[in-house]
Order: sequence, then C-alpha cells, then structure tokens
Amino acid sequence: MVNVLPLFGPVGPEMLIILLVLVLLFGANKIPKLARSTGQAMGEFKKGREEIEDELQDISNPDTESTPSASADTEPVVEDDETETETEKAN
Repeated sequence: MVNVLPLFGPVGPEMLIILLVLVLLFGANKIPKLARSTGQAMGEFKKGREEIEDELQDISNPDTESTPSASADTEPVVEDDETETETEKAN
C-alpha cells in the first residue's frame, strides 16, 4: 500500500514535537498569554483590513453615497444682529 503524504501543515507526531518545543521555550504559564495576544493581534489586523477594503470600495464607487449629505440634516444658522459682545457692552 502507498503512504499518502500530507500536503499541508504538520500532523500527528510532528505537532507533538512542536508543542513540546513551545512549552520548553516559553513555559506552560506563558503559552495562554501568547495565544491570547496572538488572537487579539489577528482580530485587529482583520478589522484594519476590512476598513481599508471598505474605503477602497467607496473610492471605486463614487456614485453611491453610504451617508446622507450633511446639508439635508442641518438647519441654516441665523445670526442675531441685536446680540452684543462683551467689548461692545463695555463701550
């Protein structure tokens, strides 16, 4: 019978050797901290990648606006001429 070689990544005894080396290098207490920080870094990287992809998509499609224009939501500001400033009151 022909043995099939795995095409991707370590399996079986190779994985056990890698885990043993990690425990020897970092100690059993630091491995959860390393895994947590690695997960957080991957999450931040994914978030940043998605933001960049959204910006590139917005740039490539200028016809569609994702946010309504600011002028439609705000009312015009009316200045009152009768309001005196502190320097005018002093005179």
